[in-house]
Amino acid sequence: MGRRSGPDSIKINYGRTEVVSHQMNLGSNPVYYIDVDWRDELTKERYSMKLTVAKEDWRLARTFIIARGAQTVTTVVVVSLTDGQARGHGECEPQDHYGESVKSVVAQIESIRPLLERGISRDELLELLPAGAARNAVDCALWDLEAKRQSISAWELAGLRKPEHIPTDFTISLDTPAAMYEEAQQYQGWPIMKLKLGGEPDDLARVRAVGEALPSARFTIDANESWSFDHLAAMAPEFAELRVVLIEQPLPAGQDAVLSDYSGPIPVCADESCHTRESLPGIIGLYDYVNIKLDKTGGLTEALLLARAAEAQGLRLMTGCMTGTSLAMAPATLVASLSDFVDLDGGLMLQADREPAMTCELGHLRLPKPGLWG
Repeated sequence: MGRRSGPDSIKINYGRTEVVSHQMNLGSNPVYYIDVDWRDELTKERYSMKLTVAKEDWRLARTFIIARGAQTVTTVVVVSLTDGQARGHGECEPQDHYGESVKSVVAQIESIRPLLERGISRDELLELLPAGAARNAVDCALWDLEAKRQSISAWELAGLRKPEHIPTDFTISLDTPAAMYEEAQQYQGWPIMKLKLGGEPDDLARVRAVGEALPSARFTIDANESWSFDHLAAMAPEFAELRVVLIEQPLPAGQDAVLSDYSGPIPVCADESCHTRESLPGIIGLYDYVNIKLDKTGGLTEALLLARAAEAQGLRLMTGCMTGTSLAMAPATLVASLSDFVDLDGGLMLQADREPAMTCELGHLRLPKPGLWG
């Protein structure tokens, strides 16, 4: 989060309730948020933590286009929890595709403010909020806070071995074959890239163009529910010749039962069709992989549980992300360490990331510094 400066903070007292409006300094994108301290003298002793919720806008370096639309700015909600000694942070991006908005996400978080400020566990949180962006931000803040309280890494807290780096792809958004070729030229030396496709006849030309630009790379492709089964069956053999190794969510969620008849040469991965462990019965026998995203699972806690449950059912793992800053990518690196495919490029797509940012060199994502998360 940005630093606060004196002139950018306005404090108003309403009896015993204090409202503070802060400006966070984010370069060209100042963000204002309201921090309400609901505690009065009679209730201070009952509360062990203080919650802050902030909305932030971050501009993308270039327009990001998928089959459902285009995006130039990512709007995120950031949760901070402090006990006065340690502070934990978490970030989410509300998804209108799943019926979320900044307003609805903030309302969900505020609905459990008294419980959060009394102090709850991550397991209790699973019962308090449904899977989605709001729970993700709170859950990741609880992980961060607990790690800092214990002076250990989130990796140790989760019982996972901490790697030196995480391999990730970078996503080339949907465009004309020529435009995708030009963008791909910037990523020479990356071992794997992700391509957004749209279900049109140009899909094959798009993959061919990027393949020419990056002759040594492998590719995953993401249709974002835009294909028909016939398009998948026709394109998969062609794509296999072009070094495509995974196809994400080719068919609309809820209309993918026909994948039981798919016998193409490229494995398919459930994204929109799989959110939590409760999704697994509906995708077994249809998909080979699941794409785990913390904004879908509702946090790292459920994401790790989903990863283990999916593997137990014979599914393999991919870790993905929505757009967002390094604060959103950092918790997902724990799940990424268990995955065959990783798409944690959200912070890399921004004009400017928060500090300290996660950095990446030729597809090798360096793990977050403690000052960021975990």
